[in-house]
Amino acid sequence: MSDEVLVGRDGGVLTITLNRPEVRNAINTAVAEAVAAALADLDADQRLSVAVLTGAGGTFCAGMDLKAFLAGERPSLPGKGFAGFVERPPAKPVIAAVEGAAVAGGFEIALACDLIVAAENARFGLPEVRRGLVAAGGGLLRLSRHVPYHLAVEWALTGDYVSAAEARAAGLVNRVTPPGAALAQAVELAGRIARNGPLALAATKRILAECPDWPQAEAFTRQREISEPVRGSADAKEGARAFVEKREPRWQGR
Repeated sequence: MSDEVLVGRDGGVLTITLNRPEVRNAINTAVAEAVAAALADLDADQRLSVAVLTGAGGTFCAGMDLKAFLAGERPSLPGKGFAGFVERPPAKPVIAAVEGAAVAGGFEIALACDLIVAAENARFGLPEVRRGLVAAGGGLLRLSRHVPYHLAVEWALTGDYVSAAEARAAGLVNRVTPPGAALAQAVELAGRIARNGPLALAATKRILAECPDWPQAEAFTRQREISEPVRGSADAKEGARAFVEKREPRWQGR
């Protein structure tokens, strides 16, 4: 793993830190590859249930590294997209812990996460239109699913920055913390999630992500295709047994 991306484990929680504070954690090819590798480990390791993604040095991410781009790099990976993440997030949940700027591609990374914990000093935005560009890293595809449509249009067309308080009021942010506390709050939230059944978590995330595109007449059928294998799993039996025996479950991921 590159020193530009730091990875730590604590129980079922994987913490991924973008570690390029000198360029506000801008994404180059090496960072994209390292993030993709860490998230592949998240899905492959049955001991892991959830990831927290954050940035070092008081900034989440300022988007693409423009110097690397001008040098011929493309910080996207085939099938994974920008930052090795935005086109195909992992099956397991990811929480963004945002301090400072999450703008341009950095905002698109946060939008690809399942939950967002933001410090009071956090700011979000898609300023690409100010540079004659289009936010094509998933920002336009996801924003109107996360906030009311007309608000998404205003943010996208003006390129204005949005405070943590505004993002929270719009329903985009789950928690707002004092500056410097976003990571700790995100890790605490991740720990609460990680106590639950890993198969159930992945299935629940998948249903929530996919169901807006399902025809209403097919919704329950498609949900059953995802939920029934979990219902028949060893983990489901363990969860029921642990409840009856008044103890914590011992998940096996099968």
